[in-house]
Amino acid sequence: MVHTNLHRFPMGMEEVVAINEKGAGWIEVICGSMFSGKTEELIRRLRRAQIARQRVAIFKPLIDVRYSEDHIVSHNQQKIPSVAVRTPQEILDKAGDAQVLGIDEAQFFDNTLVAVCRTLADSGRRLIVAGLDKDYRGEPFEPIPQLLCEAEYITKTLAICMKCGNPANYTQRITKSSERVLLGATDIYEARCRACFEPPEDEK
Repeated sequence: MVHTNLHRFPMGMEEVVAINEKGAGWIEVICGSMFSGKTEELIRRLRRAQIARQRVAIFKPLIDVRYSEDHIVSHNQQKIPSVAVRTPQEILDKAGDAQVLGIDEAQFFDNTLVAVCRTLADSGRRLIVAGLDKDYRGEPFEPIPQLLCEAEYITKTLAICMKCGNPANYTQRITKSSERVLLGATDIYEARCRACFEPPEDEK
């Protein structure tokens, strides 16, 4: 995996485990193409918070049951228990007294996720959100672009192009379907670089 930080953390910030004295929270966004290690990085940060004995709550969209109904699971089979929810409002309702909240596959939520994350961060929580920043057409995948505007910290992950081996920032759909949301893994998608990415023919 090629890993690039667009906004580098201050020294040690990626391992922050305590909210600062003023009680201000923040939002961290991990974004990139499929197979770029977004969920793996999300799990790493959440486990660090758990090791530090912080109260952690983890959520994912109910639609994503590719690997598990009650865990976040990366493509390399790392996993961590999570709660599946239908809407961002449920995240707000179920946040409880958690100090750190993890949200995976954020692109499957609607734009109300932005307001929910803002509310939680304003209340002193640390939000770690992972998701695709572009869809299979290579276009912005809401609500990730809006979350990038809200985030204090942004990590851009890159995969390896399955055609040429260069850094990949696009998700290539290799089956015929015009649905924007189509769950799948290597049977449906490939990571592609800018040069090898082929937008759907009927949408060029």
